[in-house]
Amino acid sequence: MTRFRLDLGYRGTDFHGWAKQPGLRTVQDAVETGLERITGTEVATVVAGRTDAGVHARRQVVHIDLSDESIAKLIGQSNRSAEAALLSRLRGVLAAGGFHDIVIHAAAEVPEDFDARFSALWRSYQYRLADHRSFIDPLLTAVTPRHKGELDAESMAEAASEVQGLHDFLPFCKPREGATTIRTLYELDVARDQDAVIIIDLRADAFCHHMVRALVGGLVKVGSGNWAVTRPAELIAEADAGLAPDVPMFVTAAEGLVLTEVGYPAPEDYAARNAQTMARRDQE
Repeated sequence: MTRFRLDLGYRGTDFHGWAKQPGLRTVQDAVETGLERITGTEVATVVAGRTDAGVHARRQVVHIDLSDESIAKLIGQSNRSAEAALLSRLRGVLAAGGFHDIVIHAAAEVPEDFDARFSALWRSYQYRLADHRSFIDPLLTAVTPRHKGELDAESMAEAASEVQGLHDFLPFCKPREGATTIRTLYELDVARDQDAVIIIDLRADAFCHHMVRALVGGLVKVGSGNWAVTRPAELIAEADAGLAPDVPMFVTAAEGLVLTEVGYPAPEDYAARNAQTMARRDQE
């Protein structure tokens, strides 16, 4: 078997998320169906980060494994490399299937110990949010939720600076059974762009379910004056101390969120990173 890395992006508006679901339009189903058509066999994808319904991705990463027979069928009578054939034919079959909201950026053969999920060092996301001060670009309304009234972006930025680092993010996660909610949040920055739209950039080793949109929701509560600037950090401190959250999560709309990039180590460090990621996270 030969392993390949696929870099892709998608507009999540009309998808029910990444993961396959019976009878629903999902990115994984579209990509795997396309791969089956061009290789003649079922192909399983492993993704860097599953996105929810309505969430977009600018640079998502998956890996796949193809047999020699599948590669031969993929290349056919052409003199193209497997990588070039995979890129060209997958783009073609997705376009023919009407999936113009999926873009395949690149296809590359990678070492067998590359894992799109476990080899990742970090994932970065960006959230766009308009308020009363913002210029509303009609070309971006589908990816920019609106908040009624005006938000205090400076207070949001101050609150964001206090929750970075290695913490238990349980107050801002929907935990899965047996999974930890301890994460390292490397960046959480808040600023207005040239149109006064609030841009929230986040980067972490990984994000648990709803963590990005719940963190944004907490910052919105700060910006609207419903929470003190210190409240997000206080909730995380309580979780670090082993206390259960005493407030419900506020999860913002999906359409404002985009997965912007996934970072990986040098190829010689893939195996070590895989082992580190698969070990249960714990606070040092």
